[in-house]
Amino acid sequence: MLGAIGLSPAESRLYATLVENPRSSAAELATHCGVSTPLAARTLAAFARRGLASRLPGRRARYVAVAPDIAFRPLLTRQEEELHQVRTAIHELTTSFHLASRYAAHPAEQVEVVTGTDNIISRAYALQDSAQSMFRNIDKPPYVMRGHADNVERERRMLRSGIDYRSVYDLESLALPGKLRLVQDSVAHGEKARVVAGAAAKMWIADDALALIPIRNGAYAIDAAFILHRSALLDALIALFELEWRRGFPLRGAPRPAAGPGEPDELTRDLLALLAGGLTDEAIARSLGLGLRTVQRRIHAVMQELNAITRFQAGLAARERGWI
Repeated sequence: MLGAIGLSPAESRLYATLVENPRSSAAELATHCGVSTPLAARTLAAFARRGLASRLPGRRARYVAVAPDIAFRPLLTRQEEELHQVRTAIHELTTSFHLASRYAAHPAEQVEVVTGTDNIISRAYALQDSAQSMFRNIDKPPYVMRGHADNVERERRMLRSGIDYRSVYDLESLALPGKLRLVQDSVAHGEKARVVAGAAAKMWIADDALALIPIRNGAYAIDAAFILHRSALLDALIALFELEWRRGFPLRGAPRPAAGPGEPDELTRDLLALLAGGLTDEAIARSLGLGLRTVQRRIHAVMQELNAITRFQAGLAARERGWI
């Protein structure tokens, strides 16, 4: 429990027991913890020297624990100072490493090849965790992760820590059942999302330092990935992402329930968002889990309500009214 500040498991157990049983002797503490009396006596004496416990007056040695917030403050301060020194050293070494890699590394060292589904997922998560200020990704099928929601909690944690999280979604990805709502929830938590038709490539980029590009074998399987380190190739990939970002249209967060008469229900808002994104009737039906005829009837009705002749006009009108 207290190993992070230098106490062994036995010392942690003895200290916690002393907190719960003040005025204990070494023999009494040994009985509570299932250790020998000499070990308990040595540990109590060490606690007293380190300011973790106080010996009470009297012929028989009895001890009380010093309040934990007071006892451990010096240890925590020392640990924090040491961690700060380690972080500073890592930062300096990382800076030196990147400088050396950019100008001196052999081209073969700037690209790694990762194979196997589990290895790709592991490296993808590690790449996300390495982001310090910015994370960018282009999302399109096929997927190496087993479910669309596998990465949600990690993304939420990154957003809470202030990471600038930007995603470009290919229209094909929004056609997957439940994906639109998942994306809208992410936007509501702070993700910036845009949608494009025919995204150039699937990619994850952490800061301007590292990127992952899945390699597709055939139409639907991903069995390898490129890991790109700082290089001209990574710079080109970042430029490609920014081009896709600029041509995408923004997605808003999860729509609110209808506010009153004349306002669309939640399902209609979802349909309008997909319609504005350019999805076909078939793709909208798959995404919303509805029948094709149901979707077509709803599209016809909402276009009439918006006085729109084309689907594009319907999307613009819905956006002007704040429906999507």
